[in-house]
Parts: sequence; C-alpha cells; structure tokens
Amino acid sequence: MTNNVAENSIRPFVVGRKNWEFSTAVQGAEASAAAYSIIETAKANGLDCRKYLTYLFEKLSQLDFRSKPDLFERFLPWQPEIQENCK
Repeated sequence: MTNNVAENSIRPFVVGRKNWEFSTAVQGAEASAAAYSIIETAKANGLDCRKYLTYLFEKLSQLDFRSKPDLFERFLPWQPEIQENCK
C-alpha cells in the first residue's frame, strides 16, 4: 500500500512551512487553511482550480447564505453543474 497521492498533495505546505512559522495572525492562518482546503478538494475532484475559484467568486457573491445555508451544497466540487463548468 502507498500513500504517495496524500504525500504529494501536502508537499506545498511542507515546503512552505518554514515561511509560515513566524506568522502571528490566527485569522490569516485560518483563511489560508480554508483556501488550501478548497483548492485541494477541487484538484481531488478533477477541476481546474482557477475556473472553480472564479466560478465560486462570481456566483457566491450573488447569494444570501446566512438566510439559506443549504445553497452552499450546490457549489461543492462533485456537483454535476460544477463538474460541467469547471473542468
């Protein structure tokens, strides 16, 4: 058994770790973690990350997630519409 896929997906974080050691902003670290999670999930689902992020920024800004949090599920990387528009 091998875990090369998992190791290769975290390689950018391991390489950048020295640069982030001295970060004192917790909010920045949380924002980075969220962004990396979105990007790696998009990659794992075969999406073009740039297309996916552009799609998210364009569409999400038009919706009110505070009153309807269920809307977010439509934008998960494995949804058919996302797969169609972001590959």
